[in-house]
Amino acid sequence: MQRRLAAVLAADVAGYSRLMGCDEEPTLAQLKALRKTLVDPSIATHRGRIVKTTGDGMLVEFASAVDAARCAIEIQRQMAERSGEVPPELRIEFRIGIHVGDIIIDDDDIFGDGVNIAARLEGIAEPGGVCISDDAYRQIRGKIDTAFENIGKQSLKNIAEPMEAWQMRPAGEAAPAAGSVAVSKTHELTLPDKPSIVVLPFDNMSAEAGQDYLADGIVEAITAALSCIRSFFVIARTSAFTYKGRTTNARDVGKELGVAYLLEGSVQKAGNRLRIIVQLIETEGGAHVWSSRFDGGMDEFFDLEDRITEQVAGALQPSIRIAEIERSRRKRPQDLSSYDYTMRALPHVWALEKEESAKALELLEQALAIDPNYPLALSLAGWCHAQRSVYNWADDITVSQALARSLAERAAEMSGDDSVILAVLGAVHTFVRNYGTARVLLERAVTLDPNAAWAWSRLGWLEAYSDQPQKAIGNFERALRLSPIDPMNFNNFVGLGSAHEVAQEYGEAAAFYRRGLEERPNAHWIYRNLAACLSGAGRADEAKQAFAELMRYYPDLTISKFKQAMVFSPAVLDRMAEHLRKLGLPE
Repeated sequence: MQRRLAAVLAADVAGYSRLMGCDEEPTLAQLKALRKTLVDPSIATHRGRIVKTTGDGMLVEFASAVDAARCAIEIQRQMAERSGEVPPELRIEFRIGIHVGDIIIDDDDIFGDGVNIAARLEGIAEPGGVCISDDAYRQIRGKIDTAFENIGKQSLKNIAEPMEAWQMRPAGEAAPAAGSVAVSKTHELTLPDKPSIVVLPFDNMSAEAGQDYLADGIVEAITAALSCIRSFFVIARTSAFTYKGRTTNARDVGKELGVAYLLEGSVQKAGNRLRIIVQLIETEGGAHVWSSRFDGGMDEFFDLEDRITEQVAGALQPSIRIAEIERSRRKRPQDLSSYDYTMRALPHVWALEKEESAKALELLEQALAIDPNYPLALSLAGWCHAQRSVYNWADDITVSQALARSLAERAAEMSGDDSVILAVLGAVHTFVRNYGTARVLLERAVTLDPNAAWAWSRLGWLEAYSDQPQKAIGNFERALRLSPIDPMNFNNFVGLGSAHEVAQEYGEAAAFYRRGLEERPNAHWIYRNLAACLSGAGRADEAKQAFAELMRYYPDLTISKFKQAMVFSPAVLDRMAEHLRKLGLPE
């Protein structure tokens, strides 16, 4: 390896993931054209060497700081001229950092503080701007026609001491007010009509040097897992890692990337022990939505990484869902979109209560009046009609089943790669006893998103209905592990009760049914199961009390209506019906 003094230029595209999310192919084509016609020729003209490129970024070595600065100013000036007619939200703008320092040359690559500081300076540069170190400033000043703005000492991550830094711009160009460039360019970004999140680089809190790979590996795994959730808009890791080493503000990150949430964390290694802390923050107000801590040994790092990834991805879905509901509630009625009405409907959808489901349908109908082809609204409306059939709320169960299937299939036709929409359609097919089709849909849902707790729950119900209680129990337990704070978990306890009832383990079944009722007292349909299994267990007094509650909420229920709504196998249904018959349920 060799060492030498060099000027290092680091550059990347501001908001690259957002641009790719808006229109991927034109963005790539535009970036390639700019590299070919502007960036690379300018680097060659000023005697620079492109060391490597990283998607939207690059690292360049110059023998002279003056050459590096002239190249940077030329690129930014021509970029501004070319993008004058382009809408702000579609512009490609580079951020450039320059430092002069000692570098290590290994083959054709370069390393060392000279490289690290340039990359950190690029991270704090304005879009369309150039940020340079004090060392570079001393070599450049007075030699090129450029204005400099001292931005004071900057704390750069993994750099021992704060460093003086400067913003550089063509002479005669006025310096913007502090923060105005970033705000003016990103304030125009609108949040996507789905939960949007960035996983920021985790802090390495270890006393030992060289442990960044632990934190980086966990961030990459979590980002990949969240990217499988089609209902999320996830910023790519290449853009997220530009924040590594920077002091970040949640609101600024939200504006720069156009996201509503950020996930941040820290990794601390002490001897053979590892502690990882993660927290979810809403960018608009900086509120903490969710946090958790994970501990384990280094000898189980990969198992720990998988567990963290699984639990974070699973827990974020209900946490973000709750936060999105609150965001929609804060909007004025005249500002509501189809997405907002759907978010407002969600708590009513998942309550699995008759009156709540009716409220959900009203809100979803308002969503569909705005956008008749909004897949999530269609799917959830289908699920509400499916509830009406399976919980004995509908006068005509067949009509509710047909409506549920029609709406769920329309949603899947338009968004067949969304695990929630596939799980709803799988549930609907379960309720009409198309078990083979249901299994294909539900297994595809968990393949697309292995952390989709509700899809695993629906697979649990399918196994219970198919007389596979042990498989059902495993799926319900997985759903609970993936999403321990989910408001829907009461239904997993009911599912566990059903699995034990199928296995004729009536005592265990009754305990789980009671647990479900404790968490959701208004889910009165559970009394159908509780009364039957208590009767099967020979607990006559308790069975009579549960049956009295059942008749209170379902005064017109009959054996025929019960068997038409429930989806268990004929043998299990016959047993359940006989237990209820003993309690006095009419035919």
